[in-house]
Amino acid sequence: MNRRYFLGFALSTAVTPVLAAKQRPQVRCLRLHHLHTEEHLDIDYRTGNYYHRSALARLNEFLKDFRTGDKTQIDPRLFDTLYDVQQRLDGEGALFQIISGYRSPHTNAMLRRTSGGVAKRSLHMSGRALDIRLAETPTSVVCKTALQLGRGGVGYYPKSDFVHIDTGQVRHWGV
Repeated sequence: MNRRYFLGFALSTAVTPVLAAKQRPQVRCLRLHHLHTEEHLDIDYRTGNYYHRSALARLNEFLKDFRTGDKTQIDPRLFDTLYDVQQRLDGEGALFQIISGYRSPHTNAMLRRTSGGVAKRSLHMSGRALDIRLAETPTSVVCKTALQLGRGGVGYYPKSDFVHIDTGQVRHWGV
């Protein structure tokens, strides 16, 4: 009987560190550079299934409408999409360049008047879209990778050299 107990104890101590490592929640980090404000943000925004409230608040500030200063709550699923694109391409430490985050209705209307391809009910106005590049990675590759995730909208703008991602219905354009 002692041998069974000893064997059980030996097995449990041998397995415990392995199980503990597998159960350790994954920390999700992003590195961002806003091209219009020249701000940089390196941030741990999620651990396991839990988003860090303070990190989301910092991201909302970082992605505000740089023309008006208006802010909204950015859909955290956008950050998960960035993270997953990063993991498929460069892994930890990839630098996302932000071209456009939140847009106030005022900014969106102005852009509709002065440039093409701006939707009247753009998901940028509800914090559900980002226009991005990934430093040192062709935007065509970023687009292809985002499409492979099968989430939301993915738009490719090769002349302007950026990719649009959003958390709306699955669809794509410009690809």
